[in-house]
Amino acid sequence: MIPWLLADDPFPPLSAALREPSGLLAAGADLSADRLLSAYRQGIFPWFNPGEPVLWWSPDPRMVLIPSELKISRSLRKSLKKQDYEIRVDSNFVAVMQACAAPREPGGGTWITETMLRAYGALHQMGVAHSIEVWRGNELVGGLYGIALGRMFYGESMFSRATDASKIALVHLVRQLDRWGFGMIDCQMKTAHLASLGAREVPRSEFVKSLSQLIDFSNQPGQPGHWTFDDDLIE
Repeated sequence: MIPWLLADDPFPPLSAALREPSGLLAAGADLSADRLLSAYRQGIFPWFNPGEPVLWWSPDPRMVLIPSELKISRSLRKSLKKQDYEIRVDSNFVAVMQACAAPREPGGGTWITETMLRAYGALHQMGVAHSIEVWRGNELVGGLYGIALGRMFYGESMFSRATDASKIALVHLVRQLDRWGFGMIDCQMKTAHLASLGAREVPRSEFVKSLSQLIDFSNQPGQPGHWTFDDDLIE
């Protein structure tokens, strides 16, 4: 059994998370900015389907990408060098979330509900949630969004409507975060797609130890509010 959280209840210790399904920690509460930021600082994130209560997770192991460990395949490198795209940052956060929410297959569902859209839109307005966008002309063809706290970035979701578009967004993000001194990108759970880009699993204890150091706001890299990326991220 997992605990049901009321509005003011703290999260239970991560050691209480279930083994199956891996990392399920609690249910209930809400998606207020305070609750979400408290969750991310502790290595917890929300993930639930329409019609379900808010479910909170902290899986063990945890999938992470260290910026210096990014892997770029030969085909992706070619896509990057074409530069037939424009990278924009935080120019249309809502459109990126909506694109990520679109079903990946006919008749499919999504975990990015209207409640999630409103909650993360509020974090974007606070300058905490960010979108990295790939545009071709006036068409948004790929991108991703996530949360930044201190020198830690929490990746939430990505989408692609053109070959390598989401990967192009990720490469620009990783290279910029590396310049800013970010130490880790949370990828939450293992996928072959992320592993191919250099992400790997670490024990939850190691993840949380790193997290406690990286979210120290005295080490904030000087990028509050909406972001702007450097122009020379791709050689």
